[in-house]
Amino acid sequence: MIVFLRVIINTSYNFQSSAEPCAAKTGAYKYEDGTKYVGEWNSKGQKHGMGHLVLPDGTRYDGSLMSGLCSGLGVMSFPDGAKYEGEFMQGWFHGHGVFWRADGMKFEGEFRGGRVWGLGLVTFCDGSNGFPRNEGFFQDCKMIRRKRCSEVVQRAQKVAYMARAQCQQM
Repeated sequence: MIVFLRVIINTSYNFQSSAEPCAAKTGAYKYEDGTKYVGEWNSKGQKHGMGHLVLPDGTRYDGSLMSGLCSGLGVMSFPDGAKYEGEFMQGWFHGHGVFWRADGMKFEGEFRGGRVWGLGLVTFCDGSNGFPRNEGFFQDCKMIRRKRCSEVVQRAQKVAYMARAQCQQM
């Protein structure tokens, strides 16, 4: 399972202000490349706060942004049906979360820099975890060491639920 993604949109809308970056405005903007954003902006014209982002390829992000990047809790849905719910940092999947592939296979656990990296559990589309069970420490999307990690999996599930709930309130 290969998972890595960083969403960076290097364009901003200029509000002509030199104040500190904090949520200053709410609005919508459509970029020349077809990217659409509806949400909060800081005084520097960067996406900052809660927002809804749709990329030209159909990828959607709903959640928290900081200085133009996905940061905090969010949900990212891909055109092929894959989805990530969880924590983001500086545009990357980073922290706890759940990633579903388009075929239904999922990983619940820890992510670093857009990759499966840390403790977690793989569940195949038939609902099994494989034999022997694919649970343990993953590094760069590969199982390194088998280890029970139910607390990490439960944390990932809780964070995914919180990200989903936050997006439903938008």
